[in-house]
This record gives sequence, C-alpha cells and structure tokens, in this order.
Amino acid sequence: MGEGKAASSIPRIKMCGLFRREDILAANRMLPDYVGFVFAPKSRRYVEPRQAARLRELLNPAIKTVGVFVRAEEKEAARLTKEGVIDLIQLHGNETEDYIRRLRMMTDRPLIKAFSMDCPGGLEEMKACTADFLLLDSGPGGTGRRLDWEQMAEEGYGSLKKPWFLAGGLTPENVEEAIALLRPWGVDVSSGIETEGKKDENKMAVFTAAVRKEG
Repeated sequence: MGEGKAASSIPRIKMCGLFRREDILAANRMLPDYVGFVFAPKSRRYVEPRQAARLRELLNPAIKTVGVFVRAEEKEAARLTKEGVIDLIQLHGNETEDYIRRLRMMTDRPLIKAFSMDCPGGLEEMKACTADFLLLDSGPGGTGRRLDWEQMAEEGYGSLKKPWFLAGGLTPENVEEAIALLRPWGVDVSSGIETEGKKDENKMAVFTAAVRKEG
C-alpha cells in the first residue's frame, strides 16, 4: 500500500473526510490505501489536529493518512507529519510552486496537489507540478459533483505520467465506469460514501468492492 508505481492495475483507494471513531473502524474493515483528515476549518468534515491524532491511534497501521490543507501555514502541515499524525500532505487551495518548495524544506513526506477542473491551466500546469501526486477534482472539492470523464479522456488526462487520483462525484455506482475511461492511479471519495453527511459503512464496502473488481 505504498506510494509510487506498482505492477497492480487496481487503483488505490483514498477515503477522505473521516472524522468519527465509527469512520475509522469501518475503514479498518475496508482497508483502503489511504484515509484523509480535513484540516480546513470551513469544511463540515473539519477535524482538529488533536482529534486526528486520536483517530490515527485507532487506524490500522497499514492504512496511510493524508492531511488535507487549504492555504495553511507550511509549518503546521509539516508539524503534523513530524508528530506522526499524517503520512502525506494534500494541498487543496491553489498553493504555488514556491509554497511547495518551502514545504519541502520542512518535511520529506510525499505531497499531493489538487487541481480543480473548473480552473484554467489544465493539463500543462499539471504536468509541470512538482508534487509527488496529483488529484483532479471538481470545484473546491467535497462537492459531490461529477467530472466529465468522457471529455477528460478525449483531452488526454488518462495519459498523465505522474501518479494521480481521480475525485469529484465518485460513487459506488459509477466508479467502475470512471476507472474504465481514465485508468487513474487512484480514486478519491468522500460524499459518495456518505448518507446524510456521515460516512456509510455499506457504501464504503460497495465502493471498495467495485474498485477492486474493476482492477
């Protein structure tokens, strides 16, 4: 369940926005490759660092933790890696290459850079990004809005060389179609495995089975 290219064609699974004890226990049964803690205060899935640390203690150590930040102070993100709360840092707020450079001076943990498909720049900007992983999302993230996978395939997003996660409107019902069209390195889901704003263990299980069947 480590980073980087691997022989398996099964996409990695990242379940984002976990904030309850029940979410962690369900994840331990599903064994996704990653779970995400959202450290953006404006998010309804926000967790405080101390809460995330407690949740991390309950998590199966085989599952890696991702901290999601939106224009946070670099030292705050780096601190949580040094304290062992998170294994990877996800940048979800239009952070610049200068920001990434400064963050690299504070931590050696892998970085995920999220790109909104609503913003200009597109494929060329993604190819130039120096983060370790890319994440392609709709809007600001967590909206549940589906991307236009067919158009993305036509425009060549499926050929990105750097490992990348597909996010944006994925559900247990449509994830197989998305994977078949784009062959992402990983898939990222949040609202698609929720019922009334909370993670739904049955949806988590069906989503996991769908992804691993497609691979």
